Amino acid sequence: MDTGQVVWIVVGIVVLLAVIAVIAFLAQKRGAVQRKRKEEQDRQHAAEMREKAKNTELEAREREAKASMAEAEAQRAEVEAERLRQQAQERQTDAQGLREKVTHHTEAADRLDPDVTTDKDRRGNH
Repeated sequence: MDTGQVVWIVVGIVVLLAVIAVIAFLAQKRGAVQRKRKEEQDRQHAAEMREKAKNTELEAREREAKASMAEAEAQRAEVEAERLRQQAQERQTDAQGLREKVTHHTEAADRLDPDVTTDKDRRGNH
């Protein structure tokens, strides 16, 4: 092998190494661009997920507030129902008292009226 051939072999190896270096550089640059693009997509997706979580949190708080309001309304209705039961009981007691009064007055009137025969009179006449 003469010196010219060795020089051409060395030049070929250097050129080949330069081409490999350029290809590696371009591949690395392309990979970096793809990573940046992927990172940006991930950032956008994360932002969308956070926004959705925020909206879901607001909806959950709204539903909790509505549930609390419904519970308070149910308790108010229970209190009102108890109050109405007490009123009904008082009115029933009043009505029973009036019935007893009517019965008492009717019995007293029957005892006074000579035209009315009472159980007492029937038993005494037998």
